[in-house]
Amino acid sequence: MQRWRGLEDIPQDWGRSVVTIGSYDGVHRGHQLIIGRAVERARELGVPSVVVTFDPHPSEVVRPGSHPPLLAPHHRRAELMAELGVDAVLILPFTTEFSRLAPADFIVKVLVDKLHAQLVIEGPNFRFGHKAAGNVQLLTELGETYDYRVEVIDLYVSGEAGGGEPFSSTLTRRLVAEGDVAGAAEILGRPHRVEGIVVRGAQRGRELGFPTANVETLPHTAIPSDGVYAGWLNVNGEAMPAAISVGTNPQFDGTERTVEAYAIDRVGLDLYGLHVAVDFLAYVRGMLKFDSIDELLVAMAADVKRCSELISAYERG
Repeated sequence: MQRWRGLEDIPQDWGRSVVTIGSYDGVHRGHQLIIGRAVERARELGVPSVVVTFDPHPSEVVRPGSHPPLLAPHHRRAELMAELGVDAVLILPFTTEFSRLAPADFIVKVLVDKLHAQLVIEGPNFRFGHKAAGNVQLLTELGETYDYRVEVIDLYVSGEAGGGEPFSSTLTRRLVAEGDVAGAAEILGRPHRVEGIVVRGAQRGRELGFPTANVETLPHTAIPSDGVYAGWLNVNGEAMPAAISVGTNPQFDGTERTVEAYAIDRVGLDLYGLHVAVDFLAYVRGMLKFDSIDELLVAMAADVKRCSELISAYERG
């Protein structure tokens, strides 16, 4: 899959293509419907499929300080899109100048002049251009002028997550923030993932017999609420069952919120400086402060046992 950062990265000889545009944060099951349809139609037409997305999130430029927590960084979104069969991802730097493009100018600049769109696939609430003035109706009308067609796909899937609300990135962020990682996984179609570099912490876990990887998460990451979770620590392509702690470490009067993962039954791991990913499978309990270190150790042992049980049950299907 090709990855382009800005319009200037698009090959000069790029021909017709099937395009879909959106933030697609999380590439959740609703997004997968649209992107999957774009891939399917591109193959039918014998042209490449392209996903256009933005960095930073448009809201941060339009309303500074409002950047939403991210369900997936751009490289992860690209990986997920590649798995769906996408041929190219275009990440457009979303600047103040870019945000002021009129809807018709946006279409010409991106879809017509650079990507030579033959077909555009979008959800029913797609908006584009200055002050989000463009909608699916205008997109379709402009297609008659600029020789592309539009297909509108209903991206709204629903299930138990969020009490039956239609699946969306907003709902997923809310569930993650509430610690409902199982609900988030239902929407995403996979466990929610947090990534970052392993850094040196206070090393109390090592002293207590439960050495953890202290993950310095990427900016704007959507991090679950404080508590203990079952999941996996992913290192160099290996997914290791893990007990995960999120919080300020109240037992030792900590103030900095951290994500720490203990790779269950693994010894001698040296992960400092490595980029790792933590997948959240299930919530185990809230963050507590115990009366003694001995009580903490008993609780930690119980947490690890419970995490092992949850992971084993999941892996058995």
